[in-house]
Amino acid sequence: MPELPEVEVVKRSLESKILNSIIKKVQINDHKLRYKLEKDIFRKLIGKKIKRILRRSKFLIFELNESYSMLVHLGMTGKFFFIDKTKKKYKTSFYYLLDYQKDQKHNRVIFFLNKNRKLIYNDVRKFGFIKLYELNNKTKISHLKNLGPEPLGKKWNFRYFKNYIINRKRNVKSILMDQKFVSGLGNIYVNEILFLSGVRPSRKVKKLKNFEIKKIIKYSKIILKSSIKLGGSTIKDFFVENGKKGVFQQYFKIYGKKDCKCSNVDCNNVIIKTVISNRATFFCKKCQK
Repeated sequence: MPELPEVEVVKRSLESKILNSIIKKVQINDHKLRYKLEKDIFRKLIGKKIKRILRRSKFLIFELNESYSMLVHLGMTGKFFFIDKTKKKYKTSFYYLLDYQKDQKHNRVIFFLNKNRKLIYNDVRKFGFIKLYELNNKTKISHLKNLGPEPLGKKWNFRYFKNYIINRKRNVKSILMDQKFVSGLGNIYVNEILFLSGVRPSRKVKKLKNFEIKKIIKYSKIILKSSIKLGGSTIKDFFVENGKKGVFQQYFKIYGKKDCKCSNVDCNNVIIKTVISNRATFFCKKCQK
């Protein structure tokens, strides 16, 4: 599943392609995504201009005129293709190479834009969704209402972290992946953050020392910014707007490194893999306490 950096890369790619475009037609090829797509509702998009594209956590928000907002979650395999007026196809999302024949059968929604362009939502496993809202206040969107602060924002700070974990008994990995605590982090980046912070994923949050909390906040910002700059990362190749793949996975310190030697130069231990909160978890017994 794409995490915050990958969704941010998609957002920026889409901004460069479709900002201020007008939706001329919406073609729903398959209405059975995570939530059913109602053709009558999506007809309301016709004639609307895409004024802004925002990211909140792992969600994309398309702000349209006349107080409409379209919320998109990419799920496991959701992605957007853009086709320009010369019919050239661009990727803004992850996967390997463009495969016109295979891609075609997974094109779930096609947005026909002015100037003979198209935006295609493609989703193999159909865990993603698209919802349309008619409102000004995005806090009324239920999916966004209970999200925690953005890890790159000022509200994600020591005081917030410290106050939130008071009397909580959960382990640090599960709470970092809780979108109510902090929004946008997922399994890959939490593994990396905890390794650089020297904190074992199974540690109870109430036992975290102040300097460890500060390290977690510091490295979460550093890692996410680096990943966005490098185009993101996924287990599969993640392609940015110019067709090049995201390369942050080449810089992983610990994720997916089971039985490999720890990357810290003064450590000879190997990386251990376990499962926490039903997710693959990697750590070094020596470097993470």
